[in-house]
Amino acid sequence: MKKKVFSRFTMILFIIGLMTAIQFNTINEPDTRDTRDVWEIRQELSREKQLHSELLSEIGTLDDTLSKYGQTLSDSPEQALRDTVEELRQKAGLADSSGPGFPIYIEPSAEAVASGQNIEEISPQLLIQFVNEINRFNGIDMSIDGKRIVNNSPIRDINGQTTINAKPVGTPPFEIKVVADTFENAEKLYNHLKASQILDSFYIDNLSVDVREPQDEITVEAYEEELKLEHLRAAEGE
Repeated sequence: MKKKVFSRFTMILFIIGLMTAIQFNTINEPDTRDTRDVWEIRQELSREKQLHSELLSEIGTLDDTLSKYGQTLSDSPEQALRDTVEELRQKAGLADSSGPGFPIYIEPSAEAVASGQNIEEISPQLLIQFVNEINRFNGIDMSIDGKRIVNNSPIRDINGQTTINAKPVGTPPFEIKVVADTFENAEKLYNHLKASQILDSFYIDNLSVDVREPQDEITVEAYEEELKLEHLRAAEGE
């Protein structure tokens, strides 16, 4: 009888010990180990901090806009409505945008000109990559060859020709104009583009990118096409 009790007691202790060991290993060894080095973790932390800063800045801007709108609305509802419409037109790209910025010239490379090579138009893929490189910075307005870039601007190949907003892009040389929200941000974008590896991609296609120094004021043309608002409907008055 004593042997049976002792055996059961030993079995219970064994099971408890096994469960404790499994739980200890589960807590101390995560399912997936983080194999990133310190530099990769610092880069991820930097990106998260930048995103957090941008969100706080956006919230502050919206709070200021709401406060100004409330004050203007109490003084003059008509003026508040006009100001709101104009602000929305600016954000949508339906009006000219002026501010600190710089021009960028896409030109045939000197080697291509010297060797007499035919200069072909820029490819949609390369143009999209360049636009994405610029759009890594917030608060940027841009036009390419006189065509304003907005959120839904298509850059694609139509019948073998590169187009923006369904309009053909000229064969280089042509101009890209960039406007930033502050002169400081214009300088940051300028320095980023000057050091960007994407410039090498242009060189492969016999093109060169001439990024000019920032200016106090440059004007980007307004979007000339009609915006397609597929998911929006005008509210009916009561």
